[in-house]
This record gives sequence, structure tokens and C-alpha cells, in this order.
Amino acid sequence: MKILSLLFLTIFLGNGCSSVKAQDIETAVIEYTANTRGFYQKITVKNQVLTVSKDRNGNDKPVATKISNADWNELLSCLKTVELDSLAKLKAPTQKRFYDGAAIANVKITYKDKTYESASFDDGFPPKEIKKFVKKITALAKKE
Repeated sequence: MKILSLLFLTIFLGNGCSSVKAQDIETAVIEYTANTRGFYQKITVKNQVLTVSKDRNGNDKPVATKISNADWNELLSCLKTVELDSLAKLKAPTQKRFYDGAAIANVKITYKDKTYESASFDDGFPPKEIKKFVKKITALAKKE
């Protein structure tokens, strides 16, 4: 009987912890920025809401768009694969941004009061470790 009780409590408590992690990750703030001399785009995702700003001075009023549950769950699963501590060390696969061949892009994730920021990379050509995650964010912005 003690073993059965112990097994039940282990399963119950284990499931409780995983749901807390899922809630924690949902509170993350994701910012994707891409810019050149004549182009600026900032995509912000927070609490299942997406905003896109195209004015670097912040004069425009970005419209908030609710993300569908399916897209939100897919974005969260992509975010869970990102190793936040190594985000700044990722290498860009191309270097078109050095000669104005692509906009300079980066990702900033604020999670549990800590900010993780990627090194700069070419817009449209993210490091392979975060490629799926970045593609999902930019695809959501295009739906808007």
C-alpha cells in the first residue's frame, strides 16, 4: 500500500511540475528585430498576442493581433527547443548584412526576469539552431 501511495504521489507531483514549466514559458516576451538604413521591423510576442512595428522611433501604433491556439502551441514548442544560455553564441550562416545584402536581425527573449539576446544575423537566414523558431515568428507577422 505504501508503494502504491508513493507511486501515485510521484506521478501526481511530476505532472504538476511540468504544467508549471509550461505556464512559465508562456510568460516569456519574444522580440524579433530586423533593420537596415531604410527598413525597420520589430515583432513582439507576449501572452499569445503579436504586435508588429515598422517605425524605429515608435511613432506608429502597432495593432495587437491574437495568435491562434494552434500557432501559439507550435511557437511554444519551437521556443522550448531553443537553448537560451547559448543564444548569444550562435553563428550566423551568412554575412549579407555586412554589405547591405540583407537586413540585420536579432532575437531577444525575456524569460523569468532575465534577457537572452542572439548575436546579429541576416534577416531570413537565422542560425540553424533557431531557424524553425525564427521562421515561425516571421510567418505569424506575415499573417497579420
